[in-house]
Amino acid sequence: MGEWIVFIFTAVLLLTALICFTAAVIGAYRFGYVLNRIHAAGIGDSLALLLTTASCVVAAGFSWDALKLILLTVFMWFTSPASSHFLSQVEYYTDPHLYRHTDRKI
Repeated sequence: MGEWIVFIFTAVLLLTALICFTAAVIGAYRFGYVLNRIHAAGIGDSLALLLTTASCVVAAGFSWDALKLILLTVFMWFTSPASSHFLSQVEYYTDPHLYRHTDRKI
């Protein structure tokens, strides 16, 4: 009985992660403005990564492998916003339309 509960919980987490990944991909393709695309991809990937890691931890049980997955997720959560920020800065400085309509004081 306990194996079925773990299986169902893992399947629900994986299906939810799949829905989040799908929403991130659709958002990246459907939004017209590049900053909106970056935001959709970053948020969707972060949530889906959390759900995928949680499902792997539930399926495998709490072990050293689960700790490695959790550390990998933490690393991705620190690097994903930084890369999104750098991509946004590139867009800001290379798009003349956006650069003219903002007041940035350094």
